[in-house]
Amino acid sequence: MSILMLLIPLSVALLGVVGVALFWAVHSGQFDTGDEQALQVVQDDDTPVAR
Repeated sequence: MSILMLLIPLSVALLGVVGVALFWAVHSGQFDTGDEQALQVVQDDDTPVAR
């Protein structure tokens, strides 16, 4: 039972660290440009190639 007195605060602290890391990642733009490069492959580009 005494181990719960250690594990519960440690798990809450770990949850807080993960929450802060996720908050930072979302607000710093880590997940903003996921689709742009993938869509460039299938976009139609009819400009002639310079030789």
